[in-house]
Amino acid sequence: MPPAEKLPHDDPEIDAEIDPETDSGAPADEPPADVPLLPLRDGLPRIVDTDAGLAEVCAALAAGTGPVAIDAERASGYRYSARAYLIQLRREGAGTALVDPIAFDSLAPLQKVLEGTEWILHAATQDLPCLTELGLYPTRLFDTELAGRLLGYPRVGLASLVETLLGQRMAKEHSAVDWSTRPLPEPWLEYAALDVEMLIELREVLARELVASGKEFWAAEEFDWLRGFTQQARVDQWRRTSGLHKVRGRRALGAVRALWTTRDQIAAERDVTPTRIIPDSAIIAAALAMPTTRAALKATKGFYGRGADRYAGRWVAVLAQVRDLPESQLPTRSPRAEGPPPPRAWADKDPVAARRLQLAREAITALAEQQDVPAENLLTPDFVRRVLWTPPHTREEEPLTRAMAMTLRDFGARAWQVRLTAPLLAEAVLAADREVAEGKVVVEPTQATDADEPASTPTETP
Repeated sequence: MPPAEKLPHDDPEIDAEIDPETDSGAPADEPPADVPLLPLRDGLPRIVDTDAGLAEVCAALAAGTGPVAIDAERASGYRYSARAYLIQLRREGAGTALVDPIAFDSLAPLQKVLEGTEWILHAATQDLPCLTELGLYPTRLFDTELAGRLLGYPRVGLASLVETLLGQRMAKEHSAVDWSTRPLPEPWLEYAALDVEMLIELREVLARELVASGKEFWAAEEFDWLRGFTQQARVDQWRRTSGLHKVRGRRALGAVRALWTTRDQIAAERDVTPTRIIPDSAIIAAALAMPTTRAALKATKGFYGRGADRYAGRWVAVLAQVRDLPESQLPTRSPRAEGPPPPRAWADKDPVAARRLQLAREAITALAEQQDVPAENLLTPDFVRRVLWTPPHTREEEPLTRAMAMTLRDFGARAWQVRLTAPLLAEAVLAADREVAEGKVVVEPTQATDADEPASTPTETP
């Protein structure tokens, strides 16, 4: 195969920052060498990038039987978009196919042949958004990573589960390469094909264990919920800028916001990862210094990156705009967020709610250990916080439990989660109230929350 080339719209200056040949991202917990290395049973299939080739793949999949193992490769760390640059499929009787989605205007023929089949994915939330973008939607699915979590396996990466349950070692040296590269080198394609090589067998083992543990219905509800999964956009993503804690003052925060937003726009225009324009540390350095000229900006200690000089005019212009903003348009250090405050603030804002949360966490942790499932899979921690910060007003056990269950369902908890945890949350509310009545939890008359958020009390109606 000829040397790997970049797609035509790449920026060679920016791309030079990460070398896909050396930045392998190989995991630190590589399985021991005495475990046999997983081979490709049918050899390396050719990559499919023509309509005729896609028709052949669809015909083979249609003639196959059983579920279809599916995986997708993205160019995380290289590209702004989360699009898929390779799709791997495997079905009993059809073998493995490697489809280049960039070569097609539509993958409708593939969706048509997959309709009604069960998809096997590993960590489905990682791949479903980019597959949905291509018009590929599962009718049914089985997530091997989530199944491993429900079964209590401590390591649920694909390589770990394959090693533990199937006794094979998977090479992972190409896990962090730039999949937007064209043509894709053969070693990368072999790595990609191996990602679906054992998914069908892994699914069968995990499915049997789910039945044996009585968790098959839990898994069925989880898998059905995953079919409607969509990636939620984060609010105020600029607040995740590394080093933001060093910034003091609303105008400096405004500078971070403006620089971050501008960098994001440039990254989207060029389809590269934002940190390859300028790193977070450069944003912080410029926000702290607030230089007024290109020369001063370029002389700012810590301001560097491939896009530092190239877009210097835009950075300076953005900082000038921030200097002219009225105070009312500048961000605050801690914006008011929807939902309850951070748990660390509960004791000061509402000691009764803090006690509820402590009791509920203890009960959920104990149940998670008993059921051999991670506590966060037993019930989403955010759901716990929301329902306990402003619980239903009733204090009769059965109505309270029913109200808790209804609230959890509205949040998105699955039926099996509600059935197991609603009684625990109701008991946490009642136990905290009993401790207040017994004087074990002291509520100062003036110790309410701030004016916007009244403290919850045993008789409060949310």
